[in-house]
Amino acid sequence: MEPDSKQVRRSSKDGWIFFLSGFIGALIVGWIVFPALLYSKKNQPLNFSHASHGPESSAGLECKECHSFHEDGSFSGVPGIAKCMECHEDPESPLGEDPEEVKLLTDYIKPGKEIPWLIYSRQPDCVYFPHIAHVTMAQTECRVCHGDFAARKTPPVYKVNRLTGYSIDIWGRNIAGYKKNTWDRMKMDDCAQCHRQKGKENNNACFVCHK
Repeated sequence: MEPDSKQVRRSSKDGWIFFLSGFIGALIVGWIVFPALLYSKKNQPLNFSHASHGPESSAGLECKECHSFHEDGSFSGVPGIAKCMECHEDPESPLGEDPEEVKLLTDYIKPGKEIPWLIYSRQPDCVYFPHIAHVTMAQTECRVCHGDFAARKTPPVYKVNRLTGYSIDIWGRNIAGYKKNTWDRMKMDDCAQCHRQKGKENNNACFVCHK
């Protein structure tokens, strides 16, 4: 006995419904639920305002005054408390009414403690990245890799991968790997792509970045 044509169509329709339900559910889990569980969010110890310290502010500081190079060409990275104390030296006399400055003075400068900054761009130990070759020699702007931090009034939320321990800024803000800006991701493919665009394919050899 041959199956009724209506039953065949109904079974086919039910099959598509189950398939689409499973497919959409998998997309929701893979693109929304999993990334939300994969990363934990942390706030920086201080809401440091780059905008109130940068070249366009009353402080008038250039980026290189805090993020400088040592004599051997290595990058100083995030400045220590000693750099802050060049301007904020007296714990009893804040320069303004910003509660974050008061916190800086009372919690760190007065007791002589370093600020435990969370580093967005910390790479694996096997990666060697010479800032001086990119900033000074290649004339690459900081924002190409780090975004426009100079205009930020508060630091972005630090999102750390629970499995790897690295920031979302390294592994990519989009779980699918897409990026809108050059600073959305700092993976090896992104470095290699930039080298190719600038005609520096020879710099893609393994030993150049992995010491």
